[in-house]
Amino acid sequence: MIYYLYKLSLLYPNEDFFRAMNVFQYITLRALGAALTAFLLSLMCGNWTIRRLISLKLGQPIRTKEEVNKLFELHGSKAGTPTMGGVLMLGAVIVSSLVWARPDNPFVWLLMFSLVYCGGLGFWDDYLKVSKKNSAGVSERTKLIAQAILAIIVTAFFLMNPAIEVQARAVYVPFSKAPIFANLGLLGTLGFFALVIIGSSNAVNLTDGLDGLAAGCTCTAAFAYAILAYVCGHVGIATYLQIPFYPFAGELTVMCMALVGASFGFLWFNCHPAKVFMGDTGSLAIGGMLGVTAICTKQEMLLVVVGGVFVIEAVSVLIQRTWFKITKKRYGEGRRVFLMSPLHHHFELKGWKENTVIVRFWILSIMFAFLGLATLKLR
Repeated sequence: MIYYLYKLSLLYPNEDFFRAMNVFQYITLRALGAALTAFLLSLMCGNWTIRRLISLKLGQPIRTKEEVNKLFELHGSKAGTPTMGGVLMLGAVIVSSLVWARPDNPFVWLLMFSLVYCGGLGFWDDYLKVSKKNSAGVSERTKLIAQAILAIIVTAFFLMNPAIEVQARAVYVPFSKAPIFANLGLLGTLGFFALVIIGSSNAVNLTDGLDGLAAGCTCTAAFAYAILAYVCGHVGIATYLQIPFYPFAGELTVMCMALVGASFGFLWFNCHPAKVFMGDTGSLAIGGMLGVTAICTKQEMLLVVVGGVFVIEAVSVLIQRTWFKITKKRYGEGRRVFLMSPLHHHFELKGWKENTVIVRFWILSIMFAFLGLATLKLR
């Protein structure tokens, strides 16, 4: 909404005060404003949100000692810590985006819808866990179906818009100027978008297992995509760097920076020892937003690099489950590659302190973000 203040400079060009309003048309200023607004909203509403979650008895259920053995000794004290703290992040991002982003940009509304949609799915999952007093929530099959429905909606949004439909069907990879696939077709595009959205949403969800781990990695990934959105939405920069240009993508810089600010604000309360967990309400929503942002900037494959920590966490789970099933079928007893998955738990059981695991994964996340941004000039 603040964007429209710049029109005052057009109505009163001779007045210094109103002429200064011209700055509100610039994405960079509004992106910084969105980040600061989301950060302050998180700080101001954080303690109130935590008190409300405690009063509603929305405590995080911890898996029993029989389920996780030694890990229970490390995390048992966290039982009862309020969860669903993701509502704080979502609220900060939405309010900040409504204030600072252009309301006439369709990508903004697509991203906001995706954030609320995945947040609602996560809220349902968290509510079932809390109400049933165990770690089982929405079934994996139900989650996949819900996420696939979002992929269908996103695909329809792109393919029904003639201005972006042709480019949406293409697939680009880092270090390549031309698309590796120029036209995936309807089913191919749907399948690709579903892979990006489902993979991203669940990868962030799997990473959310230690205090501040997912929130910290979100800061770096969202900041990297804020830069990517800006360059993809600026025809001059996109042409110079020889990357796909989307006329609506630039405004997503504002939303990505709002997510950065909200993540830093949430991290204030979520750092070790955490006073609140984001729960699936936050992690599924963040992952869904990052996936749709990657699609909107036509940088889907780069998400594998920028979100490297999320990818590693998800792959560790896939490897563990696959190898367990193969060995159980072959030897009658399932065997494991890691002491426990996702990977952060493996290092905990290896003897690393929780803070050590978190900070080292944050460092990796920063390096992955830098690597992803470096590919822009290496095409």
